[in-house]
Amino acid sequence: MAEFHLTNGEWGGIYTLGTTASALLMLYGGTLSDRFRARTLSAIVLGLLALACLFMAVNPVVWALPIAIFALRFTGQGMLSHVAVVSIARWFSAARGKALAISSLGFSVGESALPILFVSLLAFGHWRSLWALAALSSLVAIPVLMVMLKSERTPQSLAESSESTGMDGRHWKRRHVLRHWLFWMILPTITAPAIFGTALFFQQVHLTESKGWDHVGFVALFPFYSFTTIGMNFVYGLALDKFGTRRLLAVFQVPFALSYLAFSLGESLSAAAFAFVLMGMMQGGATLWGAFWAEFYGTRYLGSVKSLATALMVFGSAIGPGMTGLLIDFGFPFKDQMVFFAIYILCACLLTHFAMQRAAPALCVNVDA
Repeated sequence: MAEFHLTNGEWGGIYTLGTTASALLMLYGGTLSDRFRARTLSAIVLGLLALACLFMAVNPVVWALPIAIFALRFTGQGMLSHVAVVSIARWFSAARGKALAISSLGFSVGESALPILFVSLLAFGHWRSLWALAALSSLVAIPVLMVMLKSERTPQSLAESSESTGMDGRHWKRRHVLRHWLFWMILPTITAPAIFGTALFFQQVHLTESKGWDHVGFVALFPFYSFTTIGMNFVYGLALDKFGTRRLLAVFQVPFALSYLAFSLGESLSAAAFAFVLMGMMQGGATLWGAFWAEFYGTRYLGSVKSLATALMVFGSAIGPGMTGLLIDFGFPFKDQMVFFAIYILCACLLTHFAMQRAAPALCVNVDA
């Protein structure tokens, strides 16, 4: 922001523009996981992510920032996370919850370690050098991935043997999902973490300044969030295999709403630490979504269906920074916005509860079959 002379609203707008474009491309890119092996597709995406990081490192002009954000968001949070979740949800059935919980550990460790690492490294190197380091890390991950997925099962071979159906005992295509009432009732819950979670991390400098907190001290609290996420990953993984997503989906974001009240009303970093714990309790339940799409809509077209959800979540992460940055520029501090975020999340949880109750009979058709 300092180098390109950007306000909170301008930087948020650039982020929104680039991320929205990546969400639109995800509608097509996500379907590739139904056609190609995860081993091949992930290696290609990692290579593209490295190029995106290098572009961010060398970009000299402000007008190219949306292009850099687009490339980073599409290859990173978009395609890489999508391929991982689709592959795990497709390859596992009875132990799907535990498998998703284990596979999500990389994301949690990254959220815990990388902010502290990179904020610390800023004291020794320029931010552009850190993007070059990120590019190198992506390239190093490619041979590791190729070795670890050497005996990977292909979606095609699995499709011939062990597909599982969704509601009404059928495999749902993306167009059918869009026409069904359930998707629209749970949409607020799908997008809430992306909108408001991204906004929190994006506006962390503004938040710490308005609260009078030390930024490094605030970043040092991230492990509270990440370690809670890791622990709750396994709690939800075990609960998922026992109870299914229907009983869990409506309640797992309640701590998320409480965390924003704690951030907004708390006056010390101790309150922020408690808020991060609450937020981690929600994030640990994010594995529910990977299982939800397979459980309710079947696995045959899982890549296509999940790409819709991924695109919406990426789009949500585009809305959050842009919306909150604009409100900040208009004199509405982020700490005050958080109260309204909490109310929205609680309303979304209530709507999801009614949706799960209404969808239960259709899901039982599949279970009984």
